[in-house]
Amino acid sequence: MLTRRWFNIILNTDSMNGYSTNYTTGDKIMKKEKKIIIIGGGISGLSAGIYARLCGMDAEIYEKNAIPGGECIGWNRKGYHIDNCIHWLTGTNKKTELYKVWKTVGALSDDTEYAALDSFFTTCHAGKRVTLWADLERTRKEMIELSPEDEVEINKFIEYTEYSKQCVMPADKPLDMFGIGDYINYGKAMGDFVKVMKELSKISLEEYSKRFKSPVIQKMLCDYLPKEYTAYSFLVSYASIADGNGGIPMGGSLQMSLRMEKRFKELGGKIFYNKAASEITVDKKMACAVRFEDGSTATGDYYIATLDTNILFGKLIDRKYMPSDMKLAYEKTAKYPATSSFQVAFSVNKSFNPGETVFIDIEPLKVGATTFDRMYVKVYGYDPAFVKGDRQVVQTSIFQSDDDYEAWKRLSPEEYKKAKSELTEAVVARIEAAFPEVKGDLEFLDAWTPLTYERYCNAYHGSYMSFITTPGAKAVRNKGIIKGIKNLWFAGQWNSSPGGLPVAVTNGKFAIQRIMRKSWPANLDMPESVLNEEDYHDERGTEGREKAGNFDDSADSVRGERVS
Repeated sequence: MLTRRWFNIILNTDSMNGYSTNYTTGDKIMKKEKKIIIIGGGISGLSAGIYARLCGMDAEIYEKNAIPGGECIGWNRKGYHIDNCIHWLTGTNKKTELYKVWKTVGALSDDTEYAALDSFFTTCHAGKRVTLWADLERTRKEMIELSPEDEVEINKFIEYTEYSKQCVMPADKPLDMFGIGDYINYGKAMGDFVKVMKELSKISLEEYSKRFKSPVIQKMLCDYLPKEYTAYSFLVSYASIADGNGGIPMGGSLQMSLRMEKRFKELGGKIFYNKAASEITVDKKMACAVRFEDGSTATGDYYIATLDTNILFGKLIDRKYMPSDMKLAYEKTAKYPATSSFQVAFSVNKSFNPGETVFIDIEPLKVGATTFDRMYVKVYGYDPAFVKGDRQVVQTSIFQSDDDYEAWKRLSPEEYKKAKSELTEAVVARIEAAFPEVKGDLEFLDAWTPLTYERYCNAYHGSYMSFITTPGAKAVRNKGIIKGIKNLWFAGQWNSSPGGLPVAVTNGKFAIQRIMRKSWPANLDMPESVLNEEDYHDERGTEGREKAGNFDDSADSVRGERVS
């Protein structure tokens, strides 16, 4: 049977009285409807709001930008749509608990269409290629043909990826609400994945790659995730693709966020846009109100902060409330690095098809504080949302670290603009060198940096994930309970390393579960919600942006200023 320690390593994450209607079951669960204020309209905030309404709570969400989704968004340039987030979405397998959560919050449905892709990505190096196919046997065969001398390690890699399919994220309830039976059942479900954890939880991807003799396989293992990640993280990611649990919903990231917004409003929730929080007032160990930058305030019985914890602790409330393990992570950046990227988007002819995501060798290029000799080209022609006539969107990305963020941060506005322009030209030259067929055909659409994520989402060091899970560092995993403030919780991807959309959506749900405790309705993630027409809207809805949103094809961003 798995010990609690192994659960923690595997996951890397982590009353009220009755009389209002539970919108899923119709039960009377609270005598007086309680009001909850949610700061942040990203995936976690939307999830918390939806589950609060399903439990009969009066829920209001306050979001600093003009659209929902946080980092799960996209924007338009020159008539093209640029996607910022989903490369694969864990939880698309309908048999998983996580799929039920995605369905409950409206992000996915049984009718959702996914991109018809048959691979994870392709690595090119020194004239050779290796592709991680969704078909593991195809991958095994091609890898062995490529590098017969690595056959033993290749077979083990495929076997361990197969085992990693059993690493399924629990989404029905948080670990702190598990009973003995839950632990036993979850341990059984993990099966052979424990073997992967025992061998690969203490080494980095870079260390793991050295077990292989083939240079292109070594590059492949360090291409998709930062080389500092624990080795098993990569196998779990690939296993999601191979198991059909990592699909890409058609329409892009923003559309998924908008579906969640729609679900929240249909349940009677109210969402306010362009409302950046500036302070949470606390008195006698109770949160009393949220004050916003425009001088307005919001009050409720309960509060959930879903924005970056670096902003919550230190700006909205005193940093003394920050959990000790999180303080350590912010202080020890070498052990707990944050990762971001420098990205550029172009349009190109639809005939360009090197593979959906292809990593290439490039002439060394300094971006931020680091010099890189690898980057990827991602082609979005698989989705009509990213196609305009006979042209499609392509994007590139280069990893950025804490040091790179600091280098960008030191630039003046003029230096920043110049650096982006020069790097864009350098990226064009490198794409054309790798793919001569696109020479002169790349149309620039946009470029963005770690500072973009910081400005738009208040993201710590511009990170689009939480702290990287590195060997030898205890994973950050918080319940979201704030000691010293009885009615304030925090939720989101920063609660649990390494973050991401699954952590965000489940932490939003878990925050409401922890508030409800014994009043939490059974079987809330039902196959179909039971909603009556009179339950819709009840004079709630959207405030702070026009119905159509601000998605025009102009130089403005979705918030009214350039996103990059």
